[in-house]
Amino acid sequence: MSMLKSRTLKHVFVIGAVLALAACNQESGSSSSASSSTQSREIPEGPNLGVEVTHEDIAAWNIAVGPDGANLPPGGGSVAEGKELYLPHCSYCHGPNGEGGPADRLVGGIGSLDTDQPVKTVGSYWPYATTLFDFIRRSMPLNFPQSLTDDQIYALSAYILHMNGIIGEDAVMNAETLPMVEMPNKDGFVQVYPRTLDEAMGFKK
Repeated sequence: MSMLKSRTLKHVFVIGAVLALAACNQESGSSSSASSSTQSREIPEGPNLGVEVTHEDIAAWNIAVGPDGANLPPGGGSVAEGKELYLPHCSYCHGPNGEGGPADRLVGGIGSLDTDQPVKTVGSYWPYATTLFDFIRRSMPLNFPQSLTDDQIYALSAYILHMNGIIGEDAVMNAETLPMVEMPNKDGFVQVYPRTLDEAMGFKK
């Protein structure tokens, strides 16, 4: 091997060793610096997002009403009171008599579900009267949801049920009477839970 080639290789090894040593020193310094920085500041236990949820917050959100009337609030309303409320709050979208407009039809269609032209309304399709209260309280009127009082919602529920011929004109809806209303399509749905899917589909074990 020539003298020049030998010296060149030595230079390469020396330069490589110097670069490797510098890299090690830099990593060690960075690690030490990071460790020192970490110790100097307090690390939060979580992402520090949002605010703590209180029991009052949960109660305000927990407005779902079950089919059996669970979670219905106190209060009540009559068919006559609901009639007075329907025109200003509901008729523009659902029609003066619940026949429909820009939004869905609310009245009629009872007995039509097993025909070639089924008409799905609150009266003909919904299996539970309590769902009417839940839906109105949660979503209506469309331009100002959750603006109605519980008494007003009971009254509107009573009037819509009366327009469908399900309750009489003297009826009053409240947490006791609304769950007792039997809807025309109360047996029109197949209950899957708590049965298994195979049982719901009619498969034998």
